[in-house]
Amino acid sequence: MSEGRTNVIWTVILTICVTAIVILAGGWWFMTSRNNGQQTATAPREVAEAPAPRRTTPQAPRNDSARSGRQDSGSSNGRARGGAPGTAENDAARGREDSESSAAAGRGTTAPAAEADTGRGREESEPPSAAAEPVAAPPASENHDDARTVMEEAQRRSEAKSYQYEGLLQAFDAKDKVTEKRWTFERVGSHGQSKAVLRFTAPGEVKGVALLIFNHPDRASDQWMWTPAIERDRRIALQDRSTRFFGTDFSFEDLEERDVDQYDYSMLGNDTIAGAACWKIQSTPKKSRSSQYSRSIVWIRKDNYAPARLDNFVKDEVVRRLNYSSIENIQGIWTPRQLEIAELRRGSRTRLTLHEVKYNLPMKEEGFTLEAIRHQ
Repeated sequence: MSEGRTNVIWTVILTICVTAIVILAGGWWFMTSRNNGQQTATAPREVAEAPAPRRTTPQAPRNDSARSGRQDSGSSNGRARGGAPGTAENDAARGREDSESSAAAGRGTTAPAAEADTGRGREESEPPSAAAEPVAAPPASENHDDARTVMEEAQRRSEAKSYQYEGLLQAFDAKDKVTEKRWTFERVGSHGQSKAVLRFTAPGEVKGVALLIFNHPDRASDQWMWTPAIERDRRIALQDRSTRFFGTDFSFEDLEERDVDQYDYSMLGNDTIAGAACWKIQSTPKKSRSSQYSRSIVWIRKDNYAPARLDNFVKDEVVRRLNYSSIENIQGIWTPRQLEIAELRRGSRTRLTLHEVKYNLPMKEEGFTLEAIRHQ
């Protein structure tokens, strides 16, 4: 019995000794492994810090200090946590530290240099004339608004509720042979909406022949001709407006009223006609204004806004030239008393001299109808 108890006691003692030896051996192994881990963990940081001294900017020391503080703190935290080298957490921490250091140093040196280079690139890419040479305003001679203003003022100064004259027509052929005719002219209404009647009074073969004209603000006029010899009236078609009117150098279109709103204008400059300073203005008919002429050039006197010359073009050729002369102030309106139109292709011309010019006489629109001209 006592022998069996003795065996049990020795067995317990042996077990305790073996356990103690195992514990001591395990502690020694753990401490050895821990010291080796700390040395291995420190080596990569030192390698990572090696490039830092190459930075030469003033911000570099502060960044190194901050990085050293963060590294020491990270090492202490790693030791407290028992972190091991090569773990994802430590790699991430080192990556953040290196990124922050590079960003701090980059803000101190690289960014301003890049901005300066970018600024120089923009300066080199921009044409120097864009800022150095301001765009000059166009001269007055090219100002379209001025041209229209002149034409509007010229029309305003010639406004009258009615207009009447007696005309002497002298047609000169290419050999200067003269043929004379006489007519009367009456007009009522404002520009662009007026009505007019032109009636021959001599010689006998054309006496009583009349032309009725309805002017419109947005299109070509309507025209009818009454011939008493055959007691017939006919409408003048648009395609016939370019033909000569009863052996004169005026075409049917030339007898229409030129309203300022039917044309586009451009200033061509200044000129002198018969000693008078003039504006030289080009007028182009709008699409709504059917015309045989592609454009016209008109000279407007600067002293009284009366017309001095009108050149009518077909493409680039002047086909008719109208000169105004003997300009007089009649009832406050500057009026050319003589108009001479030349048909340059034929070499012929017609002179119209105005007599008994009167403005603002009482007239009734009932006299400006086909029925009225048939019975006059």
